Amino acid sequence: MYVQRRFPFKSVLIWTKREIIFFTLFVTLVTVLYEILDLKWLQIPFAPIGLIGTAVAFMVGFQNNAAYDRIWEARKIWGGIVNTSRTLIITVKDSFYMHRTEALAEEPEELKIITNRHIAWLTALRYAMRSPKEWESVYQKEGKKIQFEYNIPERKTSLEEEMKPYLSNEEFDYVMSKGNKPNAIINLQSKHLRKLTNEKKLWDFSLLNLQKILQELTALQGKSERIKNFPYPKQYGSIGYHFVHIFMWLLPLAIIPAFEKMGANVSVTHSWIGNIFVWFNIPFTVIVIWVFNTMLRIGLAGENPFEGSPNDVPISNISRGITRDILEIINEDPTTIPEPFENINHIQM
Repeated sequence: MYVQRRFPFKSVLIWTKREIIFFTLFVTLVTVLYEILDLKWLQIPFAPIGLIGTAVAFMVGFQNNAAYDRIWEARKIWGGIVNTSRTLIITVKDSFYMHRTEALAEEPEELKIITNRHIAWLTALRYAMRSPKEWESVYQKEGKKIQFEYNIPERKTSLEEEMKPYLSNEEFDYVMSKGNKPNAIINLQSKHLRKLTNEKKLWDFSLLNLQKILQELTALQGKSERIKNFPYPKQYGSIGYHFVHIFMWLLPLAIIPAFEKMGANVSVTHSWIGNIFVWFNIPFTVIVIWVFNTMLRIGLAGENPFEGSPNDVPISNISRGITRDILEIINEDPTTIPEPFENINHIQM
């Protein structure tokens, strides 16, 4: 999770409290059937379970590594958007013909139009990344009670509300008529830069550099869209999920007889402890199952880094940070620069 302070172990327990309760009840039930109702046939050798556990650990480890790679790639992409956005505005600002009086007079207005249009691009892109997909877990759980609150700006205001202040009416209507709105805004930027160059308000050589920057932004947008629109292959995610659950269901059947045998050895010197020793398997088994299940959940939570979960890449905060940076570059009035988003429960989105 992208939090502003160290993530406490207590929060992990809260995150998985339902599973902990279920595991405890399940293991207790199996122990009661084995010990109280004397269903001694509810057991299997420990060796096969050990082999299954090893295979499951490798599978879950692979899934977690793959999920982390998706998160890290997404973070690098948006890190690139940060740097390229700043470069775009700085380059435009320093590319006007400063010795031409008419260009000097129009520079602030043109620069602000380009800057605002880029903010609209950032806004359209983050809303596109937060759009729900059928394979995303947050989309599937929409409407259900959440365990703790956090702020998702894209769920509280519409794209139209956020983007309209940064575009002219004509441009806004054009962008909203397109399916890929960020791409439409990049197209408007390119046309505007070409127009300024034709009017001799920008250096011809600067247009080449600015077009390269727009190409880089388009490439970063495409990489972000690739992660958003291509889910983690379900044959890996579903196999890992089923393997972990097979292991979880079978584990008590191997651990309970092992604790019973240890209890028989203990009863030689401490009979009363030996008689109840089999019940000590409950916390031990629950801990082992909990560890495997938590590792599985961490992998599942990282599969979709833009879905709107606490484990997301914080694209809303990144976008707002870029907005503040580039408005400061053009010397915008500090009172009109939007404030950073509120991070509820120290979770950045």
